[in-house]
Amino acid sequence: MSLLFTPLRLRSLTIPNRVWMSPMCMYSAADEGPETGVPTDFHLTHLAGRAAGGAGLVMAEATAVRPDGRITPWDLGLYNDRQQEAFARITQAIKSYGAVPGIQIAHAGRKASVDKPWLSDRCIEPTEGGWQPIAPSPEPFQGLAAPREMTVDEIQEVVNDFQQAARRALAAGFQVVEIHGAHGYLIHEFLSPASNHRTDEYGGSFENRTRFALQVVDAVREVWPDDLPVFFRISATDWLSENPEDAREGWTGEDTVRLAKELQDRGVDLLDVSTGGVVRDATIPAGLSYQVPFAAQVRDQTGMPTAAVGLILDPEQAEEILVSGWADAVMLGRQLLREPYWAYRAAAELGDKPRWPEQYGYAVVRPSKDARRDESDRD
Repeated sequence: MSLLFTPLRLRSLTIPNRVWMSPMCMYSAADEGPETGVPTDFHLTHLAGRAAGGAGLVMAEATAVRPDGRITPWDLGLYNDRQQEAFARITQAIKSYGAVPGIQIAHAGRKASVDKPWLSDRCIEPTEGGWQPIAPSPEPFQGLAAPREMTVDEIQEVVNDFQQAARRALAAGFQVVEIHGAHGYLIHEFLSPASNHRTDEYGGSFENRTRFALQVVDAVREVWPDDLPVFFRISATDWLSENPEDAREGWTGEDTVRLAKELQDRGVDLLDVSTGGVVRDATIPAGLSYQVPFAAQVRDQTGMPTAAVGLILDPEQAEEILVSGWADAVMLGRQLLREPYWAYRAAAELGDKPRWPEQYGYAVVRPSKDARRDESDRD
């Protein structure tokens, strides 16, 4: 059996394979009245479809822990009963296909209250249903509205909001919760000196800039069962220190390793390693597996399990990442949008037996004594 299709056990949870669906924002939640932030039939089809497609872990997109934590007015939320109830239907569907349901909980910080990306990159004003973004410091993300600097009391409120979202995630049937600390959103904004210019206990030193992230982890771990895993997604670098022509100070791979050790001590079970997002104009050398070395660095220097992301397209490429010890799982994003049944193709190409749903396997892989009849039944 290929390593890609070997189960992975984290605490008491066994994930059936290492082909995992990365959280991808769809900007398609209901957006009116009490239905705001509620997943719809689109999300049910989208997420359950990847479970039917063979992904071992299906991670729901960045889901806001409070209304002002949404990237757009069409983002999912997990801060009221209606949202929780709608998610419960989705987790049941994911489990019915033998996959593990996970959810990424998030706050967008200074990158909040914007339009759907395929429509424009403009801010949505409060008069249009938007809101005032909040952030560790009042400096805007390039091209967006200036956020309001958070008070210490507001920081503690958001920590509590993450905790309550985790409670709701568990009640909705999720088995993995991932804290979103990447891509220039609120937790990453606190971590990076490129976006955090505070002079109080939440800014300045590494210890101060990581304080908010660690408080969120502690709050989530306090309510998440001991037998279920917590993930943390991180941008391992801001891609500033790698560019000798860029004088800005940013978060680095070495910072990530240092934080990973603290996250491990506080009960985080896997680091989901991405990069970038805190500044718009960073020079990023994108290419196949370009973020994998950062996952490998964390795994090598801490022993912490990692997931690798970023332009992982082919089964052999994914298998090499695991066999080489660079990561424990691969997170597929756009490739699973292009090819929802990628896992079955990967299994076949790597010499494993695809785990088709029986309704599909009957037609796809079952030897037939009467192929003509079978084909007519399925046409």
